[in-house]
Amino acid sequence: MDMQGEERIAARRETVWAALNDPDILRQCIPGCQSLELKSPTELSASVKLKIGPVSASFAGDVILSNINAPESYTISGEGKGGIAGFAKGGADVTLTEDGDETVLVYDAKAEIGGKLAQLGSRLVGSSAKKLAQQFFADFNTAVSAKAPE
Repeated sequence: MDMQGEERIAARRETVWAALNDPDILRQCIPGCQSLELKSPTELSASVKLKIGPVSASFAGDVILSNINAPESYTISGEGKGGIAGFAKGGADVTLTEDGDETVLVYDAKAEIGGKLAQLGSRLVGSSAKKLAQQFFADFNTAVSAKAPE
C-alpha cells in the first residue's frame, strides 16, 4: 500500500531536520511506540504496540535511515515482527523544503504486511495505515512547532 502526504510546519528546515533525527521526538510521535533507541546515527531499534481492527500486536524491529541528504531529505525504512499477528515492513521518502520561516514536509510511504494482519482485508489495513501515518506527521508537526523559537 502506498501513502503520500504533506505537512506545513511552523519551524525552519534545520529545526525540522534535527527533530526527524531525534529519537525522543520520534518516540513521542510514533503511534503506539513503547520504545525507540538509537543504536547508531542511522539505526534505531523500536517496539510498537498497535490495534488494527480486531487484531492487537506488539512489533519489535529495526529502523534504518538511508539516502541522507541533510537537511533536505532521507529515507526511513523498517521491519517489525509481531509474532502470530504477522509482520509489517515499509519505508518513506521524506523531503523538507523551506518556505520562508516554515518548512513543507512531503512524504511518500510504502508498507507491506503479512500473517494474521494481512487476512483482515486490504481496505481495513490500508485505511488504518493511512490514519497512523497522518497521526504521526500531525503529532510530529505539533511537537516541532511547539519547540520552534518564536
